Amino acid sequence: MLFPARSAPRAAAALTATALAVASLTGCGGSGGDAGPAKDVDADKLTGTVTVWSWDVAATALTRLGQEFHAKYPNVTVDVVDVGYDNAEQKLSVGLKSGSGLPDLVTVESQQMQSYLGKFPKGFVDLTDVAGPYKADMDPSKWTAASDLDGRLAALPWDAGTAGLFYRTDYFEQAGVDPATISTWDDLITAGTKVKEATGAKLLVSDVSGSVGLVPLLMQQQGAGYFSPDGKITLDSPAAATSLDIVRRLNDAGLVHNEAGWDALVRANKDGKVATEPTGVWWSGTLTSEMPELSGKFGVMPLPAVTPGGARTASNGGSSLAIPAQAKNPDAAWAFAKFALADAANQTSMMKNEGLFPAYLPALKDPYFSQPQDYFGGQDIYTMFTEQTAKIPAITYTDDFAAAAELMKAVVSGVVLGGKDPTAELADAAEQLASTTGRERG
Repeated sequence: MLFPARSAPRAAAALTATALAVASLTGCGGSGGDAGPAKDVDADKLTGTVTVWSWDVAATALTRLGQEFHAKYPNVTVDVVDVGYDNAEQKLSVGLKSGSGLPDLVTVESQQMQSYLGKFPKGFVDLTDVAGPYKADMDPSKWTAASDLDGRLAALPWDAGTAGLFYRTDYFEQAGVDPATISTWDDLITAGTKVKEATGAKLLVSDVSGSVGLVPLLMQQQGAGYFSPDGKITLDSPAAATSLDIVRRLNDAGLVHNEAGWDALVRANKDGKVATEPTGVWWSGTLTSEMPELSGKFGVMPLPAVTPGGARTASNGGSSLAIPAQAKNPDAAWAFAKFALADAANQTSMMKNEGLFPAYLPALKDPYFSQPQDYFGGQDIYTMFTEQTAKIPAITYTDDFAAAAELMKAVVSGVVLGGKDPTAELADAAEQLASTTGRERG
């Protein structure tokens, strides 16, 4: 799902109906609540409805598991509302700010969680104690992304966003492009030009007129983010300038299908208007569910490196489930979150059915993760993603990530479409961020 060192998988016992117990979580309205774990509650005492906000294949997965949860706990009904990816962030922000209107569980993108915690430090139920037994079995980077600066866990990690390059094998063959020859973004630009000449398809979808697009992914491949590990602003780093230059060259070569929004992204791929999609592993679920007619026409490779020998992956997306402090049924919400995300069988089922790559590491021991995938022409794509996950460069988000991303939108548009000087634009954006946040520049 959209926007992303791991430890090895280790064994974990599956949850059972007789063993499942949940902690009582005190829900308080608004961002000023002081919700947190209170006491254990027997599972058979759980009642009522758990309302969940999610989107796309994530909503599909939770709907399916909600029915299984209801079969085990007939006194609890899970109601999943697909709020749409393009609306999810705004709806959650409005609910946190107003102190009302939020459900019992919300899907939150990993890179957005720090911004919510910075603005609404008491907006979510504290899961630190109740989720503690599962910490060692979770992707550590996702656990950190779901925690505040004091280590308080505000959401249970769900899926990883390990990135790779999904590509149309038929288009590459028609253009005479061997995927094995692509190791850098320079190689991909050259290949994309050949593919466009042979097929008419552009290389990828990106909204260079109103979003940060590929820039954060390209920066992370270079081990850089908008902030240094000590929280200083690095929005104007050399890595940022290099990333902007790659996006500019892609656009100048006519390889960018410039459209905004999730629906446009899916439609452009479904209609065959683009040849590749550099994105998270969760995209496999979107392909299989939204484009079944294209089975056998996609392959996957590691991302091209920015420089020869550089990292060939990054984190793009991934998510978690959080319980708003204003939740009406937090006890049952935690029970369902744990049922869905801290269970190897259920996490594996979401990989098989919806393409959601687990942040719960025991699930990766399932044989499914090393099997050929029919949709991808028999390619064993998930072994590659498992191997690349350990190589994702670590970056720092901070609670000012959203503010930095907003400034970067203007920089991308100005440099890529307006021909402005990237160094000057980045320096100006970094200074604006320092002025509004009080952070030092790195």
